[in-house]
Amino acid sequence: MSLLRKFNTKAKTEINTGFGVNTSDYGGRFVNKDGQANVEKRGVNIFERISWYHSMLAMPRWKFLFLIFAFYIVVNIFFAGVYYFIGVEHLDGMKAASEPEKFLQAFFFSAQTVTTVGYGHISPSGTLASAVAAFEALVGLLSLALATGLLYGRFSKPTAYLKFSENAIIAPYKDISALMLRIAPFKNTTLTDAEAKLTVGMVVEENGKMTNKFFPLELEFSKVNALTLSWTIVHPITEDSPFYNFTKEDFENAQGEIMVFIKAFDDMFSNTVVARSSYTFKEIVYGVKYIPMYHRNNEADTTVLDLEKLNSFIKADIAVASNTFNKAVNS
Repeated sequence: MSLLRKFNTKAKTEINTGFGVNTSDYGGRFVNKDGQANVEKRGVNIFERISWYHSMLAMPRWKFLFLIFAFYIVVNIFFAGVYYFIGVEHLDGMKAASEPEKFLQAFFFSAQTVTTVGYGHISPSGTLASAVAAFEALVGLLSLALATGLLYGRFSKPTAYLKFSENAIIAPYKDISALMLRIAPFKNTTLTDAEAKLTVGMVVEENGKMTNKFFPLELEFSKVNALTLSWTIVHPITEDSPFYNFTKEDFENAQGEIMVFIKAFDDMFSNTVVARSSYTFKEIVYGVKYIPMYHRNNEADTTVLDLEKLNSFIKADIAVASNTFNKAVNS
């Protein structure tokens, strides 16, 4: 049997995934590791296809702070250049001999104006310089209001704060094997009623045509009451699984991706939070098992969750378990 045909025809397929079935239109993975869709939108200009508010809320912290700082510097350099072009003699109180000192003091005056601090030792004189200072003050007020709103939005945005293991694994499970991945909360938040959904997309040959097939993966437990420690999400590989009879070589050579969707309730915000990630078949490690990542402390009065062990695993023999299950099925 061709490897691309080696999927379980008994497995239930899913048609409402939102992803296409034509493999010629398939551009790598469906979902990136950070949970964002691997899609590039074209046909409209950048100002229409990007929500700047969402982008500013979602970008990494260092990039956001750098952008705010860069905007502050650029605005002040621009207005300092305007004051320098008008003539620094229209800035009363300026004491500078050289040209660089004049520009530097114009820059500091701009910083005082745009932040509405206004120390007062330098002030504009004349209609043109006063008009520029008034306009800059308006720009500063609007910019500070926008920056404050973005800072509050980033600070107060409900977020799942979940870490995913870098790899999914095929590990022993009872008398069979199972696909497993692990998640854990990494901040002092309380998540309840957590729910997981896994969907696998595979490139298969069907009726002589290459197509994307999607299968929902049945889980050992799809819900947990509280997500305070790590949660190992388990998909038992039974005869109803699309991975039934898959070997290590099948995972290495087949083209597919497991998409993970997590939904939980954050009782602090009384809101539902979500997290997403994905694992390509190349990111699945075969024949290992996870190392426990939590233990009690030395005083035996607190449970310690070691997040550094989220992706830690050791080798495990699953061949015997698989053979036992296959014999049970065929008997």
